[in-house]
Amino acid sequence: MDRRQVLTSAAAATLLLTGSSSMAKAQGATYTFVLVPGAFSGGWIWARVVSRLRAAGHMVFTPSNTGIAERSHLLSPSITLDTFVKDIAGVIEAEELSDVVLVGHSFGGIPVSGAAELVASRIKHLVYLDSLVVQPGKSAFDGLPAEVVAARRKAAQDSSGGLSLPVPPPATFAGLGVTEERDIAWLKRRFTPHPLGAYETPLFVKNPIGNGLPRTYIACTNPVFGPANPSKAWVQQQSGWSWVEIPTGHLPMVTAPDLLVQTLMKVAA
Repeated sequence: MDRRQVLTSAAAATLLLTGSSSMAKAQGATYTFVLVPGAFSGGWIWARVVSRLRAAGHMVFTPSNTGIAERSHLLSPSITLDTFVKDIAGVIEAEELSDVVLVGHSFGGIPVSGAAELVASRIKHLVYLDSLVVQPGKSAFDGLPAEVVAARRKAAQDSSGGLSLPVPPPATFAGLGVTEERDIAWLKRRFTPHPLGAYETPLFVKNPIGNGLPRTYIACTNPVFGPANPSKAWVQQQSGWSWVEIPTGHLPMVTAPDLLVQTLMKVAA
């Protein structure tokens, strides 16, 4: 690793959102964030992060991928991983963004790798938030443990004839670090099925993952999201990556937005 940053629980607890916001305003340091959601979720899941970043003067975009969330009416067998890549790149190009801090959460880290090649000149920093990382020519399923893949394919077949992955039951949310009743109810209301084609089709990129751009992996450690462990192990063996740990579950934008904002600000600086 070229450099490694590890935020311990004690250190993370000392980070104050108001202090960071004041510092950003005082120094005129404002950034452009594009926040890409993971499976089953859309741009809505970033709401608590968005409000904090915008209050601090930053520009924030939260695209939902085709077939999910408010775009669930577009769910079809033709959706592939490349569809998601073009969704993300399309927002960056259409909004004429530059110096973008592009953040991919969970499954969202995979299309972010693709967008990094399509709009490289517009990106300042790539952030993989507790995400999956797959190699060129590989699919999301290639980056997951075999037993996870088998279970997800069966669930897709049973629920939709193989069109989409069904929303996980609320009983599984505790494993993602979500335990507050209001948060559980919010996710239950808002999650939508995820296009299976986005998991089964490969990532088409010509260059190594990250495309030579500055990149950081943020690992959530309490509790650990097991399906991302192979991706984390790969990242830790690479040069050119920064590594940050935060003591949250897999959905810090829901359970720890203040800490996540602080972490993103430190990465962006």
